[in-house]
Amino acid sequence: RQGDHGESRFYLSLGDDLMRLFNAAAVEGIMDRLNIPEDVPIESKIVTRAIRSAQTQVEGQNFEIRKNVLKYDEVMNKQRTVIYEERRKVLDGADLHEQVRHFVDDTVEGYVRGATADGYPEEWDLDTLWTALGQLYPVGVEAPDTDDRNGLTPDHLLEDVQADAQEAYDRRELDLGEGADDEPIMRELERRVVLAVLDRKWREHLYEMDYLQEGIGLRAMGQRDPLVEYQREGFDMFQTMMEGIKEESVRLLFNVEVQIAGQETEAAPAETVAVAPAPPAGAAALPAVVASLALPDAAAGDQAAARRTPPQAPAPPAPPAAPPVFVKGLEPRRPSGGLRYTAPSVDGGSGPVTTLASGTESPVGAAGGSATGASARPARNAPCPCGSGRKYKRCHGDPARRNAE
Repeated sequence: RQGDHGESRFYLSLGDDLMRLFNAAAVEGIMDRLNIPEDVPIESKIVTRAIRSAQTQVEGQNFEIRKNVLKYDEVMNKQRTVIYEERRKVLDGADLHEQVRHFVDDTVEGYVRGATADGYPEEWDLDTLWTALGQLYPVGVEAPDTDDRNGLTPDHLLEDVQADAQEAYDRRELDLGEGADDEPIMRELERRVVLAVLDRKWREHLYEMDYLQEGIGLRAMGQRDPLVEYQREGFDMFQTMMEGIKEESVRLLFNVEVQIAGQETEAAPAETVAVAPAPPAGAAALPAVVASLALPDAAAGDQAAARRTPPQAPAPPAPPAAPPVFVKGLEPRRPSGGLRYTAPSVDGGSGPVTTLASGTESPVGAAGGSATGASARPARNAPCPCGSGRKYKRCHGDPARRNAE
């Protein structure tokens, strides 16, 4: 009643879905034995208790459903908290140098541990390992020969490769130099690359989690708790996503080609894709730098580029405003020529030709030519132009009358 004074009277049929599911047949049998007419409202404590019991059970079921859904949402909420915290740190312009250093060590460790997990040192496939490392960063150490692997341990090999990767990262930072604000260009490049990779990997992870939740209920047929399975597999997928963010960020930071604006640059290949997000708030801009990605073939599909246009009149006191970044495949489509279509009119002739782009119409006659106002025929159900008041199809539009004339 929304707070209004008075009282309301509600009627509920014993054939209602709520009553049918909760022992309404017993109540109906009692009412039949009491010979109560069907059109007389029943006011009985038995019916009232049955309704109250049914409502309590239905509300309890709905509450359990909502509570179960909340448990599934809690899994995603924990993952979302971690990702949003990392993303906010990038947007606030935090220094990611130490974090990226850990990315390099963790990625290299995953490569080395995977190649040296089984067998003796002489059986390790170091050629394949060095090929994979070469696609990640410019390797400066040579793979040990089979004869030189006596006493070689995975930890010793890992230390050598990690040290080489860190030295390569230092050289990479020196090659890029510093920006106008004396901050290494590598700091801004780190923020851009990490943010782009983080966003893309998180979107892919959301799709995978939705797909997992759709079919996780079938695990109950195997005597497994779907919620526990969802939590376990969701955590494994989240860990895989985080490792993918580290690996792809490191690969991009080592392989992205940075070109100082003002120098002549070769045309980028057709498959090069620009993936430079907008500069984070509070972060130093990447002045006069155009970054375009050129990765090895094994990294196809993850190619990215960051392009910047220098301002026309740079102001010394403040960093120049960031120009818009165009991403291939995401630019607005160019307006194409007007689409034209024609539909038959009521009298069977060709109707007006409409240009979708401009919304203009141009009448076209039955023969396909332009029709003027004098020769255009009216519609069959329109009043006849002769002024007789009859429809055109019953007057001058009648084929029999035209033949007679």
